[in-house]
Amino acid sequence: MKKSEKKDFYLDFATLAGPFIAVCAIVFTVNLENESPTSLLNLASIILVLGGTLGATMVSYPLKTFIKLPAIIWQTFKAEKNDPFVHIELMVKLADTIRTSGLLGLEDHLTEIHDLFTKNAIVLLIDGFPAEQILNTLENDNERTAQRHRVHINMLNTMASYSPAMGMAGTIVGLIGVMENLSDPSQLGPSVAVAFLTTLYGTLLSNLVFSPLSNKLKYKSEEEQLIRDLIIEGVLAINESEHPRLVRQKMETFLSPSQRSFQVFESKY
Repeated sequence: MKKSEKKDFYLDFATLAGPFIAVCAIVFTVNLENESPTSLLNLASIILVLGGTLGATMVSYPLKTFIKLPAIIWQTFKAEKNDPFVHIELMVKLADTIRTSGLLGLEDHLTEIHDLFTKNAIVLLIDGFPAEQILNTLENDNERTAQRHRVHINMLNTMASYSPAMGMAGTIVGLIGVMENLSDPSQLGPSVAVAFLTTLYGTLLSNLVFSPLSNKLKYKSEEEQLIRDLIIEGVLAINESEHPRLVRQKMETFLSPSQRSFQVFESKY
């Protein structure tokens, strides 16, 4: 794999560990009641709730957006190595380069930059665009990205709202089966199981899968927006040929006080 294609992420095991802990708690509780955990398994209920939720979501969104669902869910399992200090050190380095070699000196550093947003920003600097145009271009890029993220987040929120309703629909189906088989006690058990388990599955899918995944994507989106705002601040400071130390301080205002550098005099900048 080429260096420019390096994937700077690792698996976020919290996305798996969270539901696993919740399921273990449910199984443990069932065992405490001297019941078998397999009593909570019903394929018909799972198909009804999951299929109904997917179908309703497909109606709510264009097909080109809906088919991205697997990729959207995969994003919740990825944790990007997006360290703000890496971007700060890069901008400080570029600010020093401008002071010694001018704007054209930045071209030598383009191969070191793997983040597309940052690279586009530096290219705008090299091409000599005014600060206002650079700011507008980067902010528009930022807003379009945030808009795409909101669509994905809203899709998972939509699924979280539909799954309990599908669970209730399954409950109604199960109760209809109960009513139809009152004369045959042997058929009452499966019908009652479908009635209650579909409600359980709908609640679990909503509160244990779709809502948490939506919240994870929202957090990741906000984190990315913070990094991009930090980069924009650094690029604009470099465009004004500000001192590297001032570039660092401006960018560190986006960090919490505990993350900011207090030992600035122990290094060059």
